[in-house]
Amino acid sequence: MSKNDPNNNNDKPADWLNSLSQRDRRALIFHLLYAAEGYDYQTNIETLVTSLNKGFELEIPLKSPLVQTAREVIEHREALDQTYKPYLSNWRIERIGVCTKLILRYAIWELFNTQTSHTIIINEAIELAKSFAEKDAYKFINGILDEIAKKLPELKKTT
Repeated sequence: MSKNDPNNNNDKPADWLNSLSQRDRRALIFHLLYAAEGYDYQTNIETLVTSLNKGFELEIPLKSPLVQTAREVIEHREALDQTYKPYLSNWRIERIGVCTKLILRYAIWELFNTQTSHTIIINEAIELAKSFAEKDAYKFINGILDEIAKKLPELKKTT
């Protein structure tokens, strides 16, 4: 279905989106999170998706699970930051790079809201970090997420 198709109501997932690997979907979510951060969360997710679609000739449906995930991570960003903050030994949250912070938020959201194995989530976060975050950020992300995964059952009880 092309963007110019009058029957494209942007409500159902485009075939190309369904054919993407989970890693590619995570990268798209990361890009939406990065765009939201870049606009200081003053631009709504629908506008960000529309811009991404136009700029890169994509067809991400506004009602797709991908957009819903990005929306939830954005809406809960403060709580997600509070989840990893206790594990920042000798680090202030302000010192964490933008990409690292976004990857941590997204991975923690996945740990709490999906049935995906924590080892897969951590591995995928490491891969995102290798592609998008600061040099060696993947080691930092691995350490934080590993500690959170170990305490996940008790953390879930408190949320």
